[in-house]
Amino acid sequence: MNLQTEKKYLREGFKVVIGVDEAGRGPLAGPVVASAVIVNLASKNQSQNFQELLNKARDSKKLSPKQREKIFELIKKTPEIQFAYSFVSEKIIDKINIEQATFLAMRKSIQKLEKKLNLKPDIILVDGNRKISQLNILQKTVIKGDDKIFSIALASIISKVMRDKKMIALSKKYPRYHFEIHKGYPTKLHLQLLKKYGPSEIHRKSFQPVKNLMN
Repeated sequence: MNLQTEKKYLREGFKVVIGVDEAGRGPLAGPVVASAVIVNLASKNQSQNFQELLNKARDSKKLSPKQREKIFELIKKTPEIQFAYSFVSEKIIDKINIEQATFLAMRKSIQKLEKKLNLKPDIILVDGNRKISQLNILQKTVIKGDDKIFSIALASIISKVMRDKKMIALSKKYPRYHFEIHKGYPTKLHLQLLKKYGPSEIHRKSFQPVKNLMN
Protein backbone atom coordinates (compact mmCIF):
# COMPACT_ATOMS: atom_id res chain seq x y z
CA MET A 1 0.00 0.00 0.00
CA ASN A 2 1.27 3.49 -0.79
CA LEU A 3 0.27 7.09 -0.08
CA GLN A 4 0.15 8.33 -3.67
CA THR A 5 -3.48 9.45 -3.60
CA GLU A 6 -3.29 11.24 -0.25
CA LYS A 7 -0.04 12.96 -1.30
CA LYS A 8 -1.57 13.96 -4.65
CA TYR A 9 -4.44 15.80 -2.97
CA LEU A 10 -2.12 17.42 -0.43
CA ARG A 11 0.06 18.72 -3.29
CA GLU A 12 -3.09 20.12 -4.89
CA GLY A 13 -3.80 22.13 -1.75
CA PHE A 14 -6.24 19.88 0.09
CA LYS A 15 -4.94 20.05 3.65
CA VAL A 16 -7.40 17.65 5.32
CA VAL A 17 -7.99 14.42 3.36
CA ILE A 18 -10.31 11.81 4.91
CA GLY A 19 -10.77 8.21 3.75
CA VAL A 20 -14.13 6.54 4.46
CA ASP A 21 -15.40 2.96 4.24
CA GLU A 22 -18.08 0.73 5.76
CA ALA A 23 -18.74 -2.82 6.90
CA GLY A 24 -22.06 -4.61 7.15
CA ARG A 25 -24.12 -3.76 4.09
CA GLY A 26 -24.81 -7.42 3.28
CA PRO A 27 -25.74 -9.08 6.60
CA LEU A 28 -29.31 -9.95 7.56
CA ALA A 29 -28.84 -8.80 11.15
CA GLY A 30 -27.11 -6.14 13.21
CA PRO A 31 -25.85 -2.64 12.43
CA VAL A 32 -23.87 -1.17 9.58
CA VAL A 33 -20.62 0.55 10.59
CA ALA A 34 -18.57 3.25 8.87
CA SER A 35 -15.17 4.69 9.72
CA ALA A 36 -13.35 7.88 8.76
CA VAL A 37 -9.56 8.07 8.76
CA ILE A 38 -7.04 10.90 8.50
CA VAL A 39 -3.39 10.18 7.76
CA ASN A 40 -1.02 12.89 8.98
CA LEU A 41 1.74 13.23 6.39
CA ALA A 42 3.26 16.39 7.88
CA SER A 43 5.74 14.48 10.05
CA LYS A 44 9.10 14.03 8.35
CA ASN A 45 10.07 11.09 10.54
CA GLN A 46 7.40 8.43 10.20
CA SER A 47 7.03 6.06 13.14
CA GLN A 48 7.89 2.38 12.92
CA ASN A 49 4.21 1.54 13.45
CA PHE A 50 3.30 3.70 10.46
CA GLN A 51 5.79 1.91 8.22
CA GLU A 52 4.42 -1.43 9.38
CA LEU A 53 0.87 -0.34 8.57
CA LEU A 54 1.91 0.68 5.07
CA ASN A 55 3.25 -2.83 4.55
CA LYS A 56 0.27 -4.67 6.03
CA ALA A 57 -2.84 -2.62 5.22
CA ARG A 58 -5.15 -3.77 2.44
CA ASP A 59 -8.83 -4.40 1.79
CA SER A 60 -10.20 -5.90 5.02
CA LYS A 61 -11.82 -8.75 3.04
CA LYS A 62 -8.33 -9.96 2.08
CA LEU A 63 -7.25 -10.26 5.71
CA SER A 64 -8.06 -12.92 8.29
CA PRO A 65 -9.84 -11.87 11.51
CA LYS A 66 -6.55 -12.23 13.43
CA GLN A 67 -4.69 -10.09 10.90
CA ARG A 68 -7.39 -7.40 11.08
CA GLU A 69 -7.25 -7.40 14.89
CA LYS A 70 -3.46 -6.98 14.87
CA ILE A 71 -3.63 -4.14 12.35
CA PHE A 72 -6.40 -2.44 14.36
CA GLU A 73 -4.25 -2.56 17.50
CA LEU A 74 -1.39 -1.10 15.46
CA ILE A 75 -3.63 1.69 14.12
CA LYS A 76 -4.52 2.69 17.70
CA LYS A 77 -0.81 2.98 18.58
CA THR A 78 0.19 4.95 15.47
CA PRO A 79 0.36 8.72 16.09
CA GLU A 80 0.03 9.59 12.39
CA ILE A 81 -3.42 7.97 12.20
CA GLN A 82 -6.61 9.49 13.60
CA PHE A 83 -9.99 7.84 13.17
CA ALA A 84 -13.62 7.71 14.22
CA TYR A 85 -16.36 5.17 13.60
CA SER A 86 -20.14 5.10 13.91
CA PHE A 87 -22.88 2.45 14.06
CA VAL A 88 -26.34 2.71 12.54
CA SER A 89 -28.80 0.15 13.88
CA GLU A 90 -30.86 -2.44 12.02
CA LYS A 91 -34.02 -0.51 13.00
CA ILE A 92 -32.81 2.58 11.15
CA ILE A 93 -31.67 0.39 8.23
CA ASP A 94 -35.24 -0.93 7.98
CA LYS A 95 -36.62 2.59 8.19
CA ILE A 96 -34.42 4.39 5.61
CA ASN A 97 -32.85 1.47 3.61
CA ILE A 98 -29.31 0.11 3.74
CA GLU A 99 -27.73 2.62 1.34
CA GLN A 100 -29.04 5.65 3.22
CA ALA A 101 -28.12 4.01 6.55
CA THR A 102 -24.58 3.48 5.25
CA PHE A 103 -24.36 7.12 4.20
CA LEU A 104 -25.68 8.16 7.63
CA ALA A 105 -22.97 6.07 9.35
CA MET A 106 -20.35 7.69 7.09
CA ARG A 107 -21.59 11.21 7.84
CA LYS A 108 -21.63 10.48 11.57
CA SER A 109 -18.07 9.11 11.52
CA ILE A 110 -16.84 12.16 9.59
CA GLN A 111 -18.58 14.49 12.07
CA LYS A 112 -17.04 12.62 15.01
CA LEU A 113 -13.58 13.01 13.49
CA GLU A 114 -14.20 16.71 12.83
CA LYS A 115 -15.21 17.22 16.45
CA LYS A 116 -12.37 15.09 17.82
CA LEU A 117 -9.68 17.00 15.92
CA ASN A 118 -11.48 20.36 15.63
CA LEU A 119 -11.02 20.58 11.87
CA LYS A 120 -12.97 20.68 8.65
CA PRO A 121 -12.15 18.19 5.88
CA ASP A 122 -11.31 19.52 2.41
CA ILE A 123 -12.04 16.28 0.55
CA ILE A 124 -13.55 12.87 1.35
CA LEU A 125 -12.25 9.74 -0.41
CA VAL A 126 -15.13 7.23 -0.54
CA ASP A 127 -14.85 3.55 -1.37
CA GLY A 128 -17.18 2.51 -4.20
CA ASN A 129 -18.98 4.50 -6.87
CA ARG A 130 -21.65 6.39 -4.91
CA LYS A 131 -21.10 9.72 -3.20
CA ILE A 132 -22.35 10.19 0.34
CA SER A 133 -25.73 11.91 0.27
CA GLN A 134 -26.47 15.06 2.30
CA LEU A 135 -22.78 15.84 2.75
CA ASN A 136 -21.68 19.31 1.70
CA ILE A 137 -18.00 18.44 1.28
CA LEU A 138 -16.06 17.69 -1.91
CA GLN A 139 -16.00 13.91 -2.50
CA LYS A 140 -14.05 11.55 -4.72
CA THR A 141 -15.38 8.02 -5.18
CA VAL A 142 -12.87 5.24 -5.84
CA ILE A 143 -13.93 1.77 -6.99
CA LYS A 144 -11.98 -0.80 -4.96
CA GLY A 145 -10.56 2.11 -2.98
CA ASP A 146 -10.07 -0.18 0.02
CA ASP A 147 -7.40 -2.00 -2.01
CA LYS A 148 -5.79 1.12 -3.51
CA ILE A 149 -5.88 3.98 -1.00
CA PHE A 150 -4.24 3.74 2.41
CA SER A 151 -6.77 5.79 4.41
CA ILE A 152 -9.73 3.89 2.88
CA ALA A 153 -8.03 0.53 3.56
CA LEU A 154 -7.58 1.50 7.23
CA ALA A 155 -11.23 2.63 7.39
CA SER A 156 -12.35 -0.73 5.99
CA ILE A 157 -10.30 -2.61 8.61
CA ILE A 158 -11.57 -0.47 11.53
CA SER A 159 -15.19 -0.86 10.37
CA LYS A 160 -14.89 -4.62 9.98
CA VAL A 161 -13.19 -5.13 13.36
CA MET A 162 -15.70 -2.96 15.21
CA ARG A 163 -18.69 -4.64 13.57
CA ASP A 164 -17.34 -8.12 14.30
CA LYS A 165 -16.85 -7.14 17.94
CA LYS A 166 -20.43 -5.88 18.08
CA MET A 167 -21.83 -9.08 16.57
CA ILE A 168 -19.81 -11.26 18.95
CA ALA A 169 -21.24 -9.24 21.85
CA LEU A 170 -24.76 -9.62 20.45
CA SER A 171 -24.26 -13.37 20.11
CA LYS A 172 -24.28 -13.59 23.91
CA LYS A 173 -27.73 -11.97 23.99
CA TYR A 174 -29.05 -14.12 21.12
CA PRO A 175 -27.01 -17.35 21.48
CA ARG A 176 -29.18 -19.60 19.35
CA TYR A 177 -28.39 -17.63 16.16
CA HIS A 178 -24.58 -18.05 16.54
CA PHE A 179 -23.77 -14.52 15.39
CA GLU A 180 -20.21 -15.09 16.63
CA ILE A 181 -19.69 -17.48 13.70
CA HIS A 182 -21.34 -15.76 10.72
CA LYS A 183 -21.63 -12.15 12.03
CA GLY A 184 -25.13 -11.91 10.58
CA TYR A 185 -24.18 -12.66 6.97
CA PRO A 186 -26.55 -14.97 5.03
CA THR A 187 -24.51 -18.16 5.40
CA LYS A 188 -26.09 -21.61 5.18
CA LEU A 189 -25.93 -21.93 8.99
CA HIS A 190 -27.54 -18.53 9.56
CA LEU A 191 -30.35 -19.20 7.10
CA GLN A 192 -31.04 -22.58 8.75
CA LEU A 193 -31.21 -20.98 12.21
CA LEU A 194 -33.33 -18.11 10.91
CA LYS A 195 -35.80 -20.60 9.41
CA LYS A 196 -35.84 -22.65 12.63
CA TYR A 197 -36.29 -19.81 15.14
CA GLY A 198 -37.64 -16.94 13.05
CA PRO A 199 -36.22 -13.39 13.12
CA SER A 200 -34.77 -11.91 16.32
CA GLU A 201 -35.05 -8.28 17.43
CA ILE A 202 -31.82 -7.43 15.60
CA HIS A 203 -32.67 -9.00 12.24
CA ARG A 204 -33.22 -6.58 9.37
CA LYS A 205 -36.94 -7.02 8.68
CA SER A 206 -36.72 -5.20 5.31
CA PHE A 207 -34.19 -7.70 3.89
CA GLN A 208 -35.87 -10.29 1.64
CA PRO A 209 -34.73 -13.55 3.35
CA VAL A 210 -35.99 -12.19 6.69
CA LYS A 211 -39.13 -10.67 5.18
CA ASN A 212 -40.01 -14.02 3.57
CA LEU A 213 -40.11 -15.67 7.00
CA MET A 214 -42.48 -13.04 8.33
CA ASN A 215 -45.20 -13.56 5.74
